[in-house]
Amino acid sequence: MIEGNDIICFSNDWNGDPLSKKHIATRLARKNRILWVNSIGNRNPAVSPHDLRRALKKLLQCCQGLRRVAGNIWVLAPLVIPFHGSRAARRVNRRLLRWRVEQACRMLGFQQPITWTFVPSSADVAGSLGERLLVYHCVDEFSQFTGTNRGAILEMERRLLTRADAVIVSSAKLYESKRAYNPNTFLVRHGVDLEHFRKACLDTTREPEECRRLRRPIIGFFGLIADWVDLQTIRHIALARAQWSFVLIGKVQTDTSPLRGLPNVHLLGRRDYESLPAYCKAFDVAILPFIVNELTVAANPLKLREYLAAGLPVVVSRRCGCAAELVIEGVNGFTVDPFDVAALADAMARVAADSCHRAAMGRFSREIVGRWSPDRFARNLAAAADAALRSGCPTPNMIDRLVLWVLKNR
Repeated sequence: MIEGNDIICFSNDWNGDPLSKKHIATRLARKNRILWVNSIGNRNPAVSPHDLRRALKKLLQCCQGLRRVAGNIWVLAPLVIPFHGSRAARRVNRRLLRWRVEQACRMLGFQQPITWTFVPSSADVAGSLGERLLVYHCVDEFSQFTGTNRGAILEMERRLLTRADAVIVSSAKLYESKRAYNPNTFLVRHGVDLEHFRKACLDTTREPEECRRLRRPIIGFFGLIADWVDLQTIRHIALARAQWSFVLIGKVQTDTSPLRGLPNVHLLGRRDYESLPAYCKAFDVAILPFIVNELTVAANPLKLREYLAAGLPVVVSRRCGCAAELVIEGVNGFTVDPFDVAALADAMARVAADSCHRAAMGRFSREIVGRWSPDRFARNLAAAADAALRSGCPTPNMIDRLVLWVLKNR
C-alpha cells in the first residue's frame, strides 16, 4: 500500500470542480502527506476578459503562499508563464517552479518525495526534485484540448512518459498510445464515490426546487460545458421534443448560443458537488452529449460512473471510451451512433416512456458500477506504484534520448 510517503501532486486548481484527480489525492492523503501544486497551464492564454480574470486570480493565489486545506493536504499556487511553445518562457518557468516547489518541500519537511503528476506541462520540473518515484497519471489526451500548443504539449508528454517510473492511464485508448513510450504503463479505471451518489436513491433526498417545477421527463447532464459538449445535437432534440425538459449543470466555457431561446433547455450553471445527488434524483435520463474527436474518444468520463451510482439509466455515444464496459444495451441504458440524432432521441424516448422500466434500469446501473468502488480503485493504484518501485525506472534507449534532446533544443 502507498502509505507514510510525501507526495508532490501536479494537477488542476484545488478549488475547481472535484475531478478524479482530487478524489485520488484525497484518498492518498489518508495515509500520506500531499503537496498539491495548482495548475501550471495547458493552453496558451488569449486576450479575453475570462483569461484576464484568471490571470489576476492566479496572481492573488500566488501571494497567499502555502495553504493547508485539509489534514494532510497543502496547496501551492505557483506563478508561471503559460507559453509552452516558447523556450525562453519555459526556462523561466522551470527555474521559478522548481524554486517554489523545493521551498514548499523544505517548509513541510518532505524527504525523498513521490511526484504524482497529472499534467504533461510539469515535465520541465518533474523528476528533478529528488524524488524516489515519478508517476505520470494520464486521464486525458492533453494535446487535443482547444488552445494548446500541440507540438509543445506532445514533446513535454513524451519526455515525461520516458522519464516516469510508472504511467497510469484511465482508458484503453490512452493505454495503447502511452505504453509505446513506457513499458511500465498500467490501466487503472476511475473509481466512484458510491456512497455520495447513492444519496440520490434515498427517500430523504429532496429534488431541488428549480427542478420540481419542470415538465417530465427531465434529460440531465452535469459537468464542464465546454466545446466538447455537442450543443447542436441537444438543440435538435430539444426542438423535436418540446415536451421534454433538458437540464445542463456546470460551468460554461463555450458559446451556448445554439441553446438560446429554447424554453425547455435550462442552463443552471455550476452547482456544489454536495448537491449533485439531489439533481440526479430529479433526472429521468442522464446523457453524455460529447462530440467525436481524439479528446473524447480517449476519455473515460468519471461522470458516467457517477450517473450509474445515482441509479440513473443512461444514453451515451458508443464512441465514448467507457461505454462498452459500463452500458449494457437495454439493461441500464443505450449506446447510440453519435452522428444519428434520430437514434439518440429515440433511445431517450425509450427510457423516458416507462417509469417502471426506468426504475429497473436504474437498479442495474447501481449493480454494474458497484465493482468500481473507491477501495478497489485505491488497491489498483497501489499495485501500479508498487510494481514501479520493484521494477525501477525504465531507461530510454539511445535513439529515444537523441529524439528527446532534439525536441527539447529545437
